[in-house]
Amino acid sequence: MIRTMIRYGVLAGAVVLGACELAVQNPNQPETERVLKTAADVENLLGTQYLRWHIAIYGSLSNVWGMANVQSFEDYSSLSNNCMGQRVGIPRAGNDNTIGNGCATEQSRMYFIDSEVARITSNVLAKLDDPTFTLGSPAQDARARAFAQFVRGLALGYLALVYDQAAIVTPQMSTQDAGTLVGYNEVMAAALDALQKSLDAANLTVTGANGFPLPGGWIPGPTSMTQAEFIKLVRTYRARLRASVARTPTERAAVNWDLVIADAQNGITADHLNTTNTVTGPFNSWLAQWLTFTTWHQMTPFVIGMADNSGAYSAWISAAIDNRGTASSFFMVTDDKRFPQGATRAAQQTDFAITSCSTPSTPCKRYFVNRPSGNDTFSGSSWGWSNYDFVRFYSWRTSGDGTGQNGKLIFFTKAELDLLQAEGQIRKGNYAAAAALINNSRVANGGLPAITAFDATSPVPGGAACVPKVPANASAGGGATVSCGNMFEAMKWEKRVETAYTHFGAWFLDSRGWGDLPEGTGVHWAAPFQDLQARGEAIYSTGGTTGNTGSAVKGTYGW
Repeated sequence: MIRTMIRYGVLAGAVVLGACELAVQNPNQPETERVLKTAADVENLLGTQYLRWHIAIYGSLSNVWGMANVQSFEDYSSLSNNCMGQRVGIPRAGNDNTIGNGCATEQSRMYFIDSEVARITSNVLAKLDDPTFTLGSPAQDARARAFAQFVRGLALGYLALVYDQAAIVTPQMSTQDAGTLVGYNEVMAAALDALQKSLDAANLTVTGANGFPLPGGWIPGPTSMTQAEFIKLVRTYRARLRASVARTPTERAAVNWDLVIADAQNGITADHLNTTNTVTGPFNSWLAQWLTFTTWHQMTPFVIGMADNSGAYSAWISAAIDNRGTASSFFMVTDDKRFPQGATRAAQQTDFAITSCSTPSTPCKRYFVNRPSGNDTFSGSSWGWSNYDFVRFYSWRTSGDGTGQNGKLIFFTKAELDLLQAEGQIRKGNYAAAAALINNSRVANGGLPAITAFDATSPVPGGAACVPKVPANASAGGGATVSCGNMFEAMKWEKRVETAYTHFGAWFLDSRGWGDLPEGTGVHWAAPFQDLQARGEAIYSTGGTTGNTGSAVKGTYGW
């Protein structure tokens, strides 16, 4: 029995002492019937499960998000906190999963909490399957079923995104059954099935009180989760999960892009916001930490440098890796308006300072800032150093909607959904449709010239000032060259800039499927050694260049 996966409930036992019978609660066994005894118990427990899933992904520094970000160049830090320093180096170290490894807490948190959420929502669904049970009306039962399958799908989906294998639990299984470990594709198939069942329940024509919208605390945010809005959200997450599970370019190409496009076209129509709360959740601890602008957070030039039109990136990426950034921190000039504008560092600092967006509910003028010269706090490898910090959500960090980290925050951008659809349209050869979707953010947010060549090979417009400029043969030994990217690279650039720090592992999940991770980077984490031990299975690690499975090969850019 995997006790870490059944953390709630107890089993009532009986011990006979002489003529007396004494009921004893055994905390090592689950008692689903006691936990789910009444309709109110069932609904109250269910209503907490989105927040429970949320806290696994976003509510603590003790998960793999920090590692994922430094491994994909979305962030840079040489600190050993939460194993960023252990994973940031090039050549890449593996994702060590040996007994007692120093990253065990971070590497197991999402696994156990998401497995718990999948178990609890499955038990709720089993209760709803009981023909003698009702929450109060057919409409209320259908709403609960739709929500339970949605959260179950999220929990299984993120297990499939992060780990190479996990167990699938279902409403039909005994609460004593921990399930059998299966591969990530099988886990994702179960997640997608749960999301379809969520849609089926949400679309039912039913009668009675307490149907949609969802109670406000179930998914805290400014949007009332009516039947229509809930369906959009389910389809939105399904588009992300279906596309993001791929570990290699071959797997990414094999995604059913027709289904991704269909979900994207029927998903959210504006950014999806959660209302964060530092006490009751949902919350985003990693973003709060990254926005403190210390050695936790530096923007290495590997990716953001693709916006440069001064020649600085070309010189930087062509140098041997140990010589990149040794003379000074990276400075660039770009026409992309999401970055500070100006030909000098002083001009960029004048163009945009973070003090301009430190008051409540104040969007920042740029997504990135050229930090004040006196605030340079570089550490670690020189290739991690630059002048730039990510600041798009700085107002939320300092002031929220009134107090810091309390208030509305983007958790799924409309741009991400557009660009998921754009990728699908490119892969299907529908270049004009893809260009229109890419231009939504490229022009309106980036101020860059629209893509007007509707094919797979033409360079993006802009000439010497084109964005992005992509490297080739950018190995550690040096000698790389850069050139203007094509439509696919423009899509990738928009996806990276528009989703940076908006959700777990944004760059990591895309980069592994696009083939853009540095050679040897682990494309996933192993099932934690604690669970493997409990199951009597062999313990193993992933990634690195030491013979483990799950290592990225040298890909698109040659690093």
